[in-house]
Amino acid sequence: MDDPRRRIPRTDALLAEPRFVKAGHDLGHELVKSVIVTAQSRARAGEISPEEVAEEALAALPATAGSLRPVLNATGVVVHTNLGRAPLSSAARDAVLAASGNTDVEFDLATGQRARRGRGALAALAEKVPDAGGVHVVNNNAAALLLCALALAPGREIVISRGELVEIGDGFRIPELLASTGAVLREVGTTNRTTSRDYAEAIGADTGFVLKVHPSNFRVTGFTAEASVAELARLDVPVVADIGSGLLHPHSSLPEEPDATSMLRAGADLVVASGDKLLGGPQAGLVLGDRSLVEHLRRHPAARGLRVDKLTLAALEATLRGPAPPVRAALDAEYAGVRARAEHLAGSLAARGVDATTVDSSAAIGGGGAPGAVLESASVSLPSGYAERLRAADPPVVGRVEDGRCLLDLRTIDPGDDECLREVVSRCTS
Repeated sequence: MDDPRRRIPRTDALLAEPRFVKAGHDLGHELVKSVIVTAQSRARAGEISPEEVAEEALAALPATAGSLRPVLNATGVVVHTNLGRAPLSSAARDAVLAASGNTDVEFDLATGQRARRGRGALAALAEKVPDAGGVHVVNNNAAALLLCALALAPGREIVISRGELVEIGDGFRIPELLASTGAVLREVGTTNRTTSRDYAEAIGADTGFVLKVHPSNFRVTGFTAEASVAELARLDVPVVADIGSGLLHPHSSLPEEPDATSMLRAGADLVVASGDKLLGGPQAGLVLGDRSLVEHLRRHPAARGLRVDKLTLAALEATLRGPAPPVRAALDAEYAGVRARAEHLAGSLAARGVDATTVDSSAAIGGGGAPGAVLESASVSLPSGYAERLRAADPPVVGRVEDGRCLLDLRTIDPGDDECLREVVSRCTS
């Protein structure tokens, strides 16, 4: 009768409490029940008292029913693949929320009839790249390339340089992706040198198109040569340019990174790119170029399986029409401003007894974009032990350990999150 476990509140009694009723409405009954059961198990094990079960369960409830957690990216990698690549702008997040219910994604409210799916996002993309006669959106850049192969080269040859047979994330390889469509790869040139003549000699009646792939996640230097899109455009076969990162126009700080507008003006028939890298939007594959070719791709049966959902379309349109997304803000931030923020944050932390200093650092583009580009930056330097503690904090902060110190690079932290970062570091100190 004296066993304290008898005082552990029943599951049904806790679920009937108003606080848990509301949580069940917001998060789902089963999730709330599982959190309560976990707290009860801790009480039975003697880790907490029976009287603490309710409060422990409430404290353990997640913010959402999903498992993904917002993270502060202090790594200095602007487009961090493992952290979801491009963070969406506030305008894009608002657009996603607005599109999360019933929406006119494929409906004309004026006529009451079916309408072109995602017409707002497509119109915004066409406005941003007026050199493109047609535009289409699929679920990622690999899908865009896959659709090109399925529609333009079924059972035919795709001519590609040996130096551009690249591997992308998670072990996926472009040649294997293309071969899976039934197309035949016609490799030309060598790893380090491929000329326009190599392409010209390979073109024949079986050629579907010439593919030019930007080696976005590596660099080949030294004794090298490559044919330009302008040279390939003179070969009288369709030229598809995979620029990778999603830069729509030239950017002054990334002179070697190809952009869609320049590729189209150089003569590419189609350009494929990512929406979630340097464009700064949601994961998407962009197809831009010759109107008839784009329409041919859009009408291919596989296009249905590769299409994007309403949330992606909403976020893409808001990214294209709205204010500069966080990726662009991080790229364009002046070093002096980043350094001043780092000094202010480090000084504030030092005043609270934290071993914090300011150091110059180098940030990177990430996401397979501009591998040789280095962005001058500044970081708050902390003892290395902070790295693990910060990852376990709420919200988690991911920095990098370098030379025995934990660096928090301010270039990849939104200025509006500086105060949050300060409080998280302070909590991890006490």
